[in-house]
Amino acid sequence: MTDIAKAVGVSQSTVSLVLNDAVGAKFSEATRAKVHEAAQALGYRLSERALAASPAASTGAQQRNLIVYVADEISTSPHPVVNIDGARDAAWEKGCVLAVYSTHGNAEIEAQVLRAALAMPNLLGVIYATVYTRKVSVPQSLRGTQAVLLNCYTSDHSFSSVVPAEVVGGHTATEYLLGQGHRRIAFINGEPWQDAAKDRLKGYRQALSTAGVPFDEALTRDGDWSSGLGFEQTLSLMREPNPPSAIFCANDLTALGAIEALKQLGLNVPDDVSVLGYDDQEIARHTHPPLSTVVLPNYELGRWAVETLLQEDQNREAGAPLRKRVVKLDGPLIERASVSRLATRQVDAGVAKAPARRRASKALT
Repeated sequence: MTDIAKAVGVSQSTVSLVLNDAVGAKFSEATRAKVHEAAQALGYRLSERALAASPAASTGAQQRNLIVYVADEISTSPHPVVNIDGARDAAWEKGCVLAVYSTHGNAEIEAQVLRAALAMPNLLGVIYATVYTRKVSVPQSLRGTQAVLLNCYTSDHSFSSVVPAEVVGGHTATEYLLGQGHRRIAFINGEPWQDAAKDRLKGYRQALSTAGVPFDEALTRDGDWSSGLGFEQTLSLMREPNPPSAIFCANDLTALGAIEALKQLGLNVPDDVSVLGYDDQEIARHTHPPLSTVVLPNYELGRWAVETLLQEDQNREAGAPLRKRVVKLDGPLIERASVSRLATRQVDAGVAKAPARRRASKALT
């Protein structure tokens, strides 16, 4: 839909409304025609089941085609919205619709939402999602109900669940910087109590160990996922007697702060210090230089949750054994312009560029 929007010169939401033939959406026939032409040219197709389930299609007998998506938060982070995009697209392709509810982490609201959802005659199942990856206690009302967990898990694995492969992500990022010749690789983490922060740090340390590079605690800092603390912790790292030649940041906002701090010190990214982010948020494309980063596979997480819910429904209808799965999905590393290869002489010395160190020292004093 992003590709179609760019081709036609309209917003992605306009494309979505046109392709889904949304009731009440008012667009000119010319706009509708352009969207459909661009969609056809790019190979976008709606399945027959999806077309049959669209609002414009005639309705037949009541069928179970409703998937209820219950999230503790949606607006506090950009990630849940992309989860929902993936879930919505997967549902629509299979002739289902997705209803999304945000409970703001309020147990009373959650109970009311689930009570109403479970009473819906066309309910196929529930996606139970959290904004941060964590272990959860699933509401008792979902026990015995068809449900899949997204970005969360239970200790007894009684529900299929999907979470990001954060250890793999941390390893991928660090391995990439090592492959670019860096040995003094700093890591600015998120809030250390969170699963994502713990696992990304674990992946960072594993990659260093695999490469035979000793872990140096002086090169790690705890952050809070914000650009502000990314800025402050980068200044702190560059005050070290032997500062890093590369900084791996646990998310893109932290990396944004790191880039700004390095600029303030008169250092060039990536010639003096390389910076690598994590998440691949929209801002990563617009930093100066554009940010190399590891993709957090939010869209794929949403798709997997719906596809698994539908598969489990089919298995139940067929009387097949129900096997719960716990899956971790990883994302690729996107190379842009914030990381460069360290010169051979720097690798041998194991330190950052001498001119960079002098400029940083002068700026900090």
